[in-house]
Parts: sequence; C-alpha cells; structure tokens
Amino acid sequence: MSSSHQLQTTAVVTGASRGFGSAIAAVLIDQGHQVVGVARTADALADVHRHLGAAFVPVVADATDAETARTLIEQHQPTLLVLNAGATPAIGPVQEQSWESFSRNWQVDTQHAFHWIRAALQHPLTPGSLVVAISSGAALRGSPLSGGYSGAKAMIRFLAGYAADESRRAQLGIGFATVLPQLTPATELGAAGVAAYAQRQGIDTDTFAAALQPVLTPAIVGAEIARLCQDTGHQDEHRVYQLTGHGLHAMA
Repeated sequence: MSSSHQLQTTAVVTGASRGFGSAIAAVLIDQGHQVVGVARTADALADVHRHLGAAFVPVVADATDAETARTLIEQHQPTLLVLNAGATPAIGPVQEQSWESFSRNWQVDTQHAFHWIRAALQHPLTPGSLVVAISSGAALRGSPLSGGYSGAKAMIRFLAGYAADESRRAQLGIGFATVLPQLTPATELGAAGVAAYAQRQGIDTDTFAAALQPVLTPAIVGAEIARLCQDTGHQDEHRVYQLTGHGLHAMA
C-alpha cells in the first residue's frame, strides 16, 4: 500500500475478475484504496483475491442487476466507481447475427452502466467522488463484426455525459469520465476481435496487430485509470479520453 495515503478510501470495480478490471484493482490497491471487486465468476474473483490480498473485497454478483448496484453503493459508500464489466460480443457480420446476439452488449455493458450511474445519482456518492465508465474506441469508429457492440459502448459515453449534467443541476459534486480503450490483442476479448478483423482483411493476426503498436496492455490500463482517479478537480464535469498504448489522450 502506498505510504502517501493516510485515509483508506473505497473503490468499486465491476468486471474485476480478469483483464482490465483486475489490473485496475491492483493499481488502486497499491495507491491505498480498498477495492470492492464485482464479477459473476467466483473462481476467477478468488484468484484475484489471493493475489491482491485483504484490500480486495470480492463480491460474486451480476453487475447488470439494479439491486446489486444500489446495495453495494449504500453498503460501501465508495468515492470511486470504475464501470468496466462487459460481455464478449458475438463475432460475425450483421447478416449472420440474431437480434439476441446483436443486442448482447446493450443487455450487459450498457445496462450495467445505466444501473450503476443511476444509483450513483439517486443514492448520491459523496461530493468529490468520481465515476469512470469504460467504453471502447469502437464507439468512435464502429465495429462491423461485433453486432451492436459499438453502439452499446457509444451509449455508455452518452450516459456518463447525461449524469454529469444531472450532478451539476443537483449540485452533487460528482465527476464523470469516459475512457475509450483501443482494440488490443492483450485481452481475451480483444484477441478475438483482432483475429476476426485480420481474417476479414485477409492478413495474419501479427500483421494486423502491428498497426496497433504500442499494444495497450492491462498494466497500462490499470496505471492510466489510477492516474486519472487521482485528479479530483473536475466535480460535475464529464471528461472523455481515448486510451492507447501511449496512454490517455483527452478528447475535446
């Protein structure tokens, strides 16, 4: 734990059992936070708990459930929410999708962001708190092999913006940030996307991934999100960042 923190604060990280989520949890703990990590997979959460120790509080729950969001916010009174949970999109062009597969990320990624952001406003986080919503670079460029993924991620950005406006109107003092990570082969979800788009272009995955250098890794994501969370001077504002292997880049 960082010696620079005199008082331990609590962060809630959804999708904390793997990839970006577990990496974010690790760096936040190093900064002095207690991290409540939410995911549906008990075994994976237990592995993270063993690795990170007592400062990581595993909660096996469905992050898309409104009651989960309300209960954990009321119970733990976090000053930081990192909304990272999401489903792996169904891979295939639109004509091969069903509505069920096409809407998967709306039902998971967007729904979970909606419930947590709503709960953060209704049972308000303390002034100076921050909500970080993890979107995707696909929200800017589309993702023709990922069903409704890009639209679902774009809606997360809109939701955070709406919430910042409501926080400002009610003088809640809550900050909101949306982060749009680039596609990366360094996670299970990203590797599937890289393979699909490489095949679509008729090239091998290494050639496709070369255009993504430097690769965005979970370690970079954890460090950059933790750095963002240290900047608490943006109450009631909505900041938007692209995140690449070079780090965070603020968008206008």
